Amino acid sequence: MSSVLRPAVADQDPSPVGKYRPVSTHLAIAPPVSVVIPAMNEAENLPYVFKTLPDWIHEVVLVDGNSTDDTVEVARELWPDVKVVRQRGKGKGDALITGFEAATGDIIVMVDADGSADGNEILSYVSALVSGADFAKGSRFANGGGTDDMTPIRKLGNWALCTAVNRKFGARYTDLCYGYNAFWRHCLDKIDLDCTGFEVETLMNIRVVKAGLKVQEIPSHEYLRIHGTSNLRAVRDGLRVLKVILKERSNRRALRRRSAAAHSPTLDSVRPVHSGRSSHSVRGEAS
Repeated sequence: MSSVLRPAVADQDPSPVGKYRPVSTHLAIAPPVSVVIPAMNEAENLPYVFKTLPDWIHEVVLVDGNSTDDTVEVARELWPDVKVVRQRGKGKGDALITGFEAATGDIIVMVDADGSADGNEILSYVSALVSGADFAKGSRFANGGGTDDMTPIRKLGNWALCTAVNRKFGARYTDLCYGYNAFWRHCLDKIDLDCTGFEVETLMNIRVVKAGLKVQEIPSHEYLRIHGTSNLRAVRDGLRVLKVILKERSNRRALRRRSAAAHSPTLDSVRPVHSGRSSHSVRGEAS
């Protein structure tokens, strides 16, 4: 599955765009793409997830959160080359960080395992990155996007949190808490993820802005979970998201204060500069 993505002219052109050969009529070039899927007890949903994944992607990394069903077996049956990684801790953030570390592609795509995301949209994400974006951010509320899985109260909460991030960090997001995103591998060095729960998407969105990375929103449609129930809890996880926003804002202010202090003149630097004679000699002349 990954043979068409092997670098073709890397020795001739060191730029990302010049390294890879064409793979389809819709995408002029395709760097190696890793799709990271965090999953826990999603055996019934994986057939729907894998069915829409493009056959030209480089690898699928399944992060298994200690499933008690046949999640791993089903994944291996559906995608024989799947890379299965056992999750070390708990939570979606921890699972994604584990998957990112295991991924080998130049581009990393995050996809949920509940069947709510359409893998065919990966083409749009990768195209945006190849065209110059650092981070391709899925949005259910951009023109052309949509959602079948958000209650009015969750939509209101997402809007309020998104507005807060836009105002506090100078972003222009239309969606905040959505797990369908893609980015170049180099972004990981600049955002330094360190959270464990569902707030991971918010943390990523804030830190890419703080890092000055180029973000492009991709209209995306979120479908209903096919089987099972979500571990997301609107109030609990909404508070975790709010906590992340406040913490990142506080960190930003502290960084600005340290930067201002480092560039401000010290007491010694603003003292008057005398001539070559010392104050003692001046007093001597006056006596």
